[in-house]
Amino acid sequence: MDHYIYLLRTYATNATESGLDMSSFDEREQAFENKFKRDEEFKFKATARRNKLLGLWAAELLGLGGAEAQAYAKEVVKSDFERPGDDDVLEKVFGDLQAKGVETSEQLVRKHMDELMGVAMQQVHDGE
Repeated sequence: MDHYIYLLRTYATNATESGLDMSSFDEREQAFENKFKRDEEFKFKATARRNKLLGLWAAELLGLGGAEAQAYAKEVVKSDFERPGDDDVLEKVFGDLQAKGVETSEQLVRKHMDELMGVAMQQVHDGE
């Protein structure tokens, strides 16, 4: 570890002596951090949008409309906060569809989730 610190200090000293400004390294680091933050925010928004679209799709299959469909879609979005990953959303939607006797499979719901992610990403990108 000490070897790496020595190399870093040597590189920084050489960069400063050769006229390179260390602030440019700091600026680059800040730019990477900002990009990471934007990417994570985009992913979060797209996933929430996908879950809402999935909830609306499932609501239609469950025979819900209007305010009931919107309320169900919100439940689906909230279900994503139970555990990391998509399994909690899949389990909720698939379980609700099964409970109402809708003919479907986990694979079909998962496939629809994957398709809706593309739609959601485009919608978030377009600012919808």
